[in-house]
Amino acid sequence: MNSNNKQYVMLHDEKRCIGCQACTVACKVINDIPEGFSRLQVQIQGPNNDAAGHPHYQFFRVSCQHCEDAPCVSVCPTGASFIDENGIVQVKKELCIGCDYCVGACPYHVRYINPMTHIADKCNFCSDTRLAEGELPACVSVCPTDALAFGRADSPEIQAWIKQKSVYQYQLDNVGKPSLFRRKEIHQGDKA
Repeated sequence: MNSNNKQYVMLHDEKRCIGCQACTVACKVINDIPEGFSRLQVQIQGPNNDAAGHPHYQFFRVSCQHCEDAPCVSVCPTGASFIDENGIVQVKKELCIGCDYCVGACPYHVRYINPMTHIADKCNFCSDTRLAEGELPACVSVCPTDALAFGRADSPEIQAWIKQKSVYQYQLDNVGKPSLFRRKEIHQGDKA
């Protein structure tokens, strides 16, 4: 985890997630995302059968990982892509020239150039909308199964969630630690 324990983190419980995409829709609405684009989605992977032949699906959140050493930040020629004091990878709209470098540099393929604004866009934990008003990100507030949690890395609730559940961080090679923690779905027959 980033040495800045005041940073925000997102927690996705793949065991509780049902892949309903309510988070995706809420994000698109609150952030005015154009049709055909998305800041986040839940990929449904499977089915894979366990030893007894029971089907298993994994619900995998695809969104900005808010990496410690984000490649999208280091390639930005104008400084529009940056990591703020809360550990959130941001895009400063007034500096973005739409060059597409950050889109190509993101190893998770979660950035895009907004066709309406011609500016790079991605998940920013609703920092300029809901978070700025003291509310949770849209995806967290609409999740019907409470599969998402959000808060400061050093908060007791977040620390308890991380300690009580078997979590992992999906991290690609040569990329800093992500700020998205996941609890993997437990296959039937596995011990919790």
